[in-house]
Amino acid sequence: MNRIQCFADRMGRVVYGLSGLSLALISLTMMAVGLWGIWLSVHEKTLLVKALLDGIGLMVIGMAVFDVSKFLLEEEVLHNSGTKSPSKQRETLIKFLVIIAIAVSLEALVFIFDAGKKEISHLIYPTFLLVAAVLVVIGLGVYQKLTQDEAK
Repeated sequence: MNRIQCFADRMGRVVYGLSGLSLALISLTMMAVGLWGIWLSVHEKTLLVKALLDGIGLMVIGMAVFDVSKFLLEEEVLHNSGTKSPSKQRETLIKFLVIIAIAVSLEALVFIFDAGKKEISHLIYPTFLLVAAVLVVIGLGVYQKLTQDEAK
């Protein structure tokens, strides 16, 4: 590897490392804010159900963002060994899409519970989000089926 490639590799690792750490910090802050809102609601005897739903939403998004930050740090900073084999690239893409599918599904469920308590006509948007999550899972299954020969 020449000096320019080496420098570019190090710069890439630094950028991905800073991005991953920033995302981890943001996600932990979101989860702390969600828990703080529940804590305040319990002690001030305010709308606990709303605080719980808001807390769940923040926890779900925070966990998804944390998973993405962990993914970036693992794949791009710690295990970056130059060119990846097709099977390793496939495994990485599948892992990333699973994270997205889980996050979108959980967020859709939180929105469905929230909308169901307010007004039934608001359920259309969370339903579309849930349909999108199902389509991501179906797309992931199709991708795995089409690339199963490459994995061997």
